[in-house]
Amino acid sequence: MLPGRTDRPLVFLDVDGPLIPFRARSVERSRSSGGAVAPLDGTGNPLLDRLDPDDGRRLLALGCELVWATTWTAEANEIVAPRLGLPDLPVVEWPDGDEEPRHGLHWKTEPLTRWAAGRPFVWLDDETTGADRRWVAAHHPARALLHRVDPYAGLTEADLSAVRRWLTEA
Repeated sequence: MLPGRTDRPLVFLDVDGPLIPFRARSVERSRSSGGAVAPLDGTGNPLLDRLDPDDGRRLLALGCELVWATTWTAEANEIVAPRLGLPDLPVVEWPDGDEEPRHGLHWKTEPLTRWAAGRPFVWLDDETTGADRRWVAAHHPARALLHRVDPYAGLTEADLSAVRRWLTEA
């Protein structure tokens, strides 16, 4: 085993759609932790108020290694993580983009599978398809759950329940 590597499953997190839904969340849901959503802090992004501060606690409770898998890259640690109460997380660095993904695959599928390096993983994204699931099943030696989050609702308790079920099936 490599230094610092664990056998805990990875959870790859996309931001836009899963954590910042395309529709505003209900006031009750976005304040479910009993506190107010953090006000804008000069980032100029009005969509950040769609983050649910409780998502951080719920993701940490999974007991997995959380990893940013988003085009926000390192900005996810600077802007999103503090609003969710998350520590700095590892960040997947994407290829330059010159290479087209295989037909039907999401452009993140192969890089995430390589990044996982044989470890079990969950990928929470709003753009995964059956083609991605089939490709990962055929090319990744460990278990993987590619879970599509409804981008209009964002991460829900039902999504997290699906992840917890998958984790207990191991």
